[in-house]
Amino acid sequence: MIDTGLGVANIKKAVDHLTDLPVAVLTTHAHWDHIGGHKYFADFAVHENEVSWISERFPLPLQAVKKNLTLKPCDFPADFCLEDYQIFKGNPTSVLHDGDFIDLGNRTLQVIHTPGHSPGHCCFYEQDRGWLYSGDLIYKGCLDAFYPTTDPVAFMRSVEKVRLLKIKKVLPAHHQLAISVSLIDEIAKAFQSLYQQGKLYQGNGVFDFKAFQIHI
Repeated sequence: MIDTGLGVANIKKAVDHLTDLPVAVLTTHAHWDHIGGHKYFADFAVHENEVSWISERFPLPLQAVKKNLTLKPCDFPADFCLEDYQIFKGNPTSVLHDGDFIDLGNRTLQVIHTPGHSPGHCCFYEQDRGWLYSGDLIYKGCLDAFYPTTDPVAFMRSVEKVRLLKIKKVLPAHHQLAISVSLIDEIAKAFQSLYQQGKLYQGNGVFDFKAFQIHI
């Protein structure tokens, strides 16, 4: 399983309806909206650069996370209590490194370290199918590189890195799944344009490219 969402409901119940096999969780990055359901799984992995985020201290205070959680209207589960919400903390059972291979038996995923949105952000590449599980690196929506822990130039280089892979399908972490592989090229060109104009630095605002935005 790749990421576990907000943690506002027991995602394992949904997983149990899909399979009775043991489930291990791969983490694209240790942001609160991707690790909330880790508490329901004993076996999870995170990139080496973010082990301390998940096992010691997340870089945002709890109140800031709660504010983000309720920023937009949402139909939370009836038993969800914002007051009781906590950022997940736990010790990973394995640590991811760039180039690692995850053997699923009849399928293999490769860990592609793609920092920028966060220091330990990873995409997962299934070469045989040409599928890229892109996390928060590639999607239709606002690509965020404005937090203190982000790096807009590293983000640009990470997009260039996955651009070199033979990709037939992109599976992002947010918004819609039906996106074209050509979006990778569009995002790469957008970052390059901002870089060439000397605008690719934090605090410079939101740039709109129709299918997506870049917030730096």
